[in-house]
Amino acid sequence: MTASTKPVSDSAARAAQPPSMRVAMYYANRDVRLESQPLPRVGPGEVLVRVEASGICGSDLMEWYRRDKVPMVLGHEIAGVVAEVGAGVVKLAVGDRVVATHHVPCNTCYHCLRGNHTVCETLRRTHFDPGGFAEYLRLAPIHVDRGVLKLPDEVTLEEATFVEPLGCALRAQRRAGIAPAQSVLVIGSGIAGLLHLQAARAAGATPIAAVDVRESRLALAKRLGADATILATDDVPARFRALTGGRLADLVIVCAGAAAAIEQGLRSVERGGTVILFAPTEPGATIPISVNDLFWRNDITVTTSYAAGLDDLAQALELIRGRRVDVAGMITHRVGLAETGRGFALLLDGGEAVKVIVEPQR
Repeated sequence: MTASTKPVSDSAARAAQPPSMRVAMYYANRDVRLESQPLPRVGPGEVLVRVEASGICGSDLMEWYRRDKVPMVLGHEIAGVVAEVGAGVVKLAVGDRVVATHHVPCNTCYHCLRGNHTVCETLRRTHFDPGGFAEYLRLAPIHVDRGVLKLPDEVTLEEATFVEPLGCALRAQRRAGIAPAQSVLVIGSGIAGLLHLQAARAAGATPIAAVDVRESRLALAKRLGADATILATDDVPARFRALTGGRLADLVIVCAGAAAAIEQGLRSVERGGTVILFAPTEPGATIPISVNDLFWRNDITVTTSYAAGLDDLAQALELIRGRRVDVAGMITHRVGLAETGRGFALLLDGGEAVKVIVEPQR
């Protein structure tokens, strides 16, 4: 028998195979499968993170957004422990507890140099390998350089999964020019709305009202600091006027993607005020707007916000560390990696679930 045809033993074949890990592979909102894939190899400047906690984001449920990209491993609200560092990495060491952002700007392009980091083309191309719903993920050199924060001892790994979504809320409010003593109306009291509510409270805004279709979420909003809660089926502008003694909201933050919620927000903003459209709509959704009444006569500003910069994430981490934003109180469910599909279902079915944390190591 020649060397080229010599059989390979089973043990040798196994040794030649790269180590594998478990991942939750997304095919559709109701089709998330536990699969195996090779453990990412770490090259120069790169870092391997053992994912300990990964939050399911509302954007993970936007099936229309990734229909042509599946199958894929989702999960971008992650926290974990450095398991391996590549050659040349000096800012991180094995054992460091970290939070990382999946989108990272170049810091040198036209948009970055004008402070608009979240429209940077590099930011939109950068991602984790493979994603947060996996036992491990690889951080590219650009992530290691400008997309990772070490966690202080006071912040748990679960709490750190809120750094990215809270950072997005902080950027939106900064763009809207939030200031102390402003009145704020938050429409939609899911995870984004609850983070906006607390961020506004930390900024000194008052009074703050929360709107939702579910009484259970309004009860949570009240516990997290809302001065008033309003059912979405009520006359929201009238209820807010009663809260403020006659004025509408200086700042309206729409955290629901329904056209009705946007229209409600536009009816609830005070003259000279601002509306943030924080949640995307379904593709093709439109709403009628009276340009004269809304913009010309009442000087309303309507703005949007996407993602967050590293400074926003650092501020978010500090607010969590200082207990100025209660994130642990928003966690309603925890699931193991094999139960990621159940985590999606909990959020899709509209029950009591607010924040579901996937724990990939179990």
